[in-house]
Amino acid sequence: MMARIASKSLFTVGLLIMLLSVPAFAGTINKSIKIGAGEESGGATSVNGSISVGEKAVVSGDISTVNGTIRVDDGASIEEASTVNGGVRLGASVQSDELSTVNGSIQVGTRSYVDGEVSAVNGRIELEKGVRVAEDVGNVNGQIEISGAEVGGSLTTVNGDIELTDAAVVKGDLVVEKPNNWNWGKSSSRIPRIVIGPGCVVEGEIRLEREVELFISETAEVGGVSGVMSMDDAVRFTGNKP
Repeated sequence: MMARIASKSLFTVGLLIMLLSVPAFAGTINKSIKIGAGEESGGATSVNGSISVGEKAVVSGDISTVNGTIRVDDGASIEEASTVNGGVRLGASVQSDELSTVNGSIQVGTRSYVDGEVSAVNGRIELEKGVRVAEDVGNVNGQIEISGAEVGGSLTTVNGDIELTDAAVVKGDLVVEKPNNWNWGKSSSRIPRIVIGPGCVVEGEIRLEREVELFISETAEVGGVSGVMSMDDAVRFTGNKP
């Protein structure tokens, strides 16, 4: 998944830089955009500006920016949301397709649904209680926190910490990939910390391509540990935290 994140991010940056080079667009994309509550829109694109979507708005096209944050209020419906330098924030009960950023965090509010992937390169990912993501969730650098949410695919990082809490479920594998040359200039010397909290489930394997600090609750369910570590290397714990 990390190779796909890198490839997609480079394509997005290149496309939006190309838009910047076209003078005809300069007056329309270098500003923030607001889609009001309850409004309908075919999508929105900016370069140096944030994009906000009001409560219960319906956006039938993509939302994208280079330098800016994307905010979507409660009950809204959008397609893909992507930014390069900025975060993506979804409120409660939002319907969306893929969410992505290069340098920024992604936060998905309670009971929201993402019918695709959630990906970041350098940034934290947080899924709140009741969130469902249909496909993979992953980053290269930054903490991933899944609290009472469900990931339909695999959960992947390279240098980030992962914490599953409040009976979170990962339908696929939990993967910590080995750092590669495309690791975006971040240090790979730190050891990631992986915590599988009480009542949490990883239906696939915890697949480790590098050593980590691995903590698994006595009441958690995992499909095994493979790679450079095994279940014998995990620290089992009782209570809410290791």
